[in-house]
Amino acid sequence: MKICIAGAGNVGQYLIKMFSERNYDIILIDDDKDKIQDISSHYDIMGIQGSCTSFEILKQIEHQKVDVYIAITNSQDTNILSCIYAKDLGIKKTIARISEDYYFEKTYEELIKEKGIDHVVFPEILAAEDIIRHLFYPNVLKSITIEKGQLELLNIKIFDNDEFHNKSLKEIASNLKDFTSRIVAIQRNGETIIPYGNHKIYNGDIIFVLTGKDGKEIIMKRLGIQNTKIKSVMILGGSKIGVNIAKRLEKDFFVKIFEKSKEKSFQLSDVLDETLVLHSEARDSSFLLDEGISRTDVFIAVTGNSEINMLSCMLAKKLGVKKTFSEVENIDYLDIVQQTDIDFVINKKLIAASKIFTYVADKDIQTMTFLTDTNAEVLEFITHKNAKITKHPLKDINFPKFAIIGGIMRENEIIIATGNTHIQEGDRVIVFSLHENSDKLKQWFK
Repeated sequence: MKICIAGAGNVGQYLIKMFSERNYDIILIDDDKDKIQDISSHYDIMGIQGSCTSFEILKQIEHQKVDVYIAITNSQDTNILSCIYAKDLGIKKTIARISEDYYFEKTYEELIKEKGIDHVVFPEILAAEDIIRHLFYPNVLKSITIEKGQLELLNIKIFDNDEFHNKSLKEIASNLKDFTSRIVAIQRNGETIIPYGNHKIYNGDIIFVLTGKDGKEIIMKRLGIQNTKIKSVMILGGSKIGVNIAKRLEKDFFVKIFEKSKEKSFQLSDVLDETLVLHSEARDSSFLLDEGISRTDVFIAVTGNSEINMLSCMLAKKLGVKKTFSEVENIDYLDIVQQTDIDFVINKKLIAASKIFTYVADKDIQTMTFLTDTNAEVLEFITHKNAKITKHPLKDINFPKFAIIGGIMRENEIIIATGNTHIQEGDRVIVFSLHENSDKLKQWFK
């Protein structure tokens, strides 16, 4: 597959990394010659300097027979216009990064489709949605829904008093007869492990658990994870992420938002109906205590400054907040943050890149989810007649150690995989794999 990316910012660079690992042909368009040269020194790409709205440059792309065109510059108008031009030139699929939420209104959504833009991505809304999804469970760092919510992938941090601590997967399976979930990956000290029976789980590990609706409640109970009762939320930063979160929460919870810009504070007061907007940086402990932070359930720092967000969340935790969320824009900080007591870290650029990645589907792989904080991904394969995977139960086949089968969709039935599971023709199989291995895995299902 040949992909053209317009825009060499952080999202563009991360997409190049993701696509390069899958050996896709990549063309990069950017105005900045130095950026192109720097990226070209690390990845095998074709770089073109210039504007992505230039017909001369887009004609070059047409001659290269590009399959997917992704416009992710910092200019929404440039992205939309260049996607329209690219579609007119015959490119099959176009994706544009946008920065205004009115494009999600039905009228504009239909207009965008008519103009030939197949998908739009709004990083700030994706980040806000990600935070809201994870407000209620204290140990659950993230959850990803699969198969329209019939399956869920939970990322759970393990502590030394948890039932799974210092136990192998084999022990967990034998001791917990009602455990109807599957641990498909372990993240430890920045490394992603695809685990099998003798692998043990330790304090500080993040485990990835695939479960159905019934299994989720069982694992939450086993690990003592209770639904957090939320009444009040504090948001630091009147960014687009902060505003989107406040809009979605203000009807159900008491929400305060702190914004250091006086002018922006007035603007926020106009767009937020029930949120209390305060003109303040809110980085002083005495001020936060006066504002009732010790009685606040959730603290969300989304200022756009990673250092301020991280330190503010650590302070909030110290002052008694139950759950903290920090936006971290510097990718190099992500591993460091996992060693702190900050509950949830958000990076809108990685979320946007992951979303775009799912739109660029391999025809042999039904679903592809890039796990942004690991070097793993979720793949879904359709099992063909006489495929190698159907010959024996899973325990009797030599399935690659870089991957693990998590679940199976068989007609309307959800099956969590075990060693005795025997995959059949027509099954949709959810596989967790380390990167760069999808081509090897496809051979098992053909």
